[in-house]
Amino acid sequence: MGPPESAGDAADLEESGLPLTDYAPPREADGERVDAEAADAPGSRRCWLCRSLRCGSSSEPAKKKAPCPGLGLFYTLLSAFLFSVASLFVKKVQDVHAVEISAFRCVFQMLVIIPCLIYRKTGFIGPKGQRLFLLLRGILGSTAMILMYYAFQTTSLADATVIAFSCPVFTSLFACLFLKEKYSLWDAFFILFTITGVILIVRPPFLFGSITTAVEKNYSDHLKGTFAAIGHAVLAAMTLVILRKMGKSVDYFLSIWYYVILGLLESTVVLFITGEWSLPNCGLDRLFLILIGLLGLGGQIFITKAVQIEKAGPVAMMKTMDVVFAFIFQIIFFNDVPTWWTVGGALCVVASSTGAVLRKWLQSSK
Repeated sequence: MGPPESAGDAADLEESGLPLTDYAPPREADGERVDAEAADAPGSRRCWLCRSLRCGSSSEPAKKKAPCPGLGLFYTLLSAFLFSVASLFVKKVQDVHAVEISAFRCVFQMLVIIPCLIYRKTGFIGPKGQRLFLLLRGILGSTAMILMYYAFQTTSLADATVIAFSCPVFTSLFACLFLKEKYSLWDAFFILFTITGVILIVRPPFLFGSITTAVEKNYSDHLKGTFAAIGHAVLAAMTLVILRKMGKSVDYFLSIWYYVILGLLESTVVLFITGEWSLPNCGLDRLFLILIGLLGLGGQIFITKAVQIEKAGPVAMMKTMDVVFAFIFQIIFFNDVPTWWTVGGALCVVASSTGAVLRKWLQSSK
């Protein structure tokens, strides 16, 4: 619901400089007499702002408590850890299709989002001029989530995470195309560097020959997971551009609501068409499905809090811990040591993505 018309009229009057009441200020001579009388009163103090006794404000303004140093970086680290643990659980649940995992995550997140929307009184539809963007955000975001889960199931945890980390590079490109933001030679260099890193991770046979078959047990699944991770990075970048287009005119929880409700609808339709719906037989898998939804929501909350109290540059640097956690989990829980090709590709992708974010941050801070 929008604000009442009276509130809007008052705001217009304030902006135009017109008074909101019939209060008439005293004449200059009267004002001087009032100041003189008040100055003789015991305990009288002048206003800290206008140095006038008529203002009536004698107390210093309350200073806003600064956040704890490094708290934003801690939130970013915690968000990266929660997302990585959720990715680990997706990899562990092999008997459930990626689309079904997405549906379960949407259900659990919906149970949390609905009370938040009711409490904040934002409604469930959104502003009239932003509904099309909210629909696009929900469809693209939920599709990106499904592709990411499919990538985790079909390729290694480290490879999928590294490729998905290239999202900021694609964001710069789409922001130039749709938002008319500046695009420099540095941005083009970051894209080429990202492509180089992806090639090192994919290791196509026409470039690497017999090395591919010696390293990968099932190269076709690895290739499917790679393309799914690339699709996730592209769609996630488009989602970020849409969110940037909407700006602060849409409540954050309302944006998540569209993401969750359309993701559940999309997952249900896909499962109905493919016939892949099946409840997990193992109780541990059911627990993993619940934790995937809760950890995903927790990761979103902490990364949102991080960017609210910390600058984008340090947050982008700390976000590289996503890749570090993915490598650690892959080695510990799957006994799968990444190859040097994967390490080299990861360095290329992480360097280019971090460089793209840092460059945008430096430009905005000038």
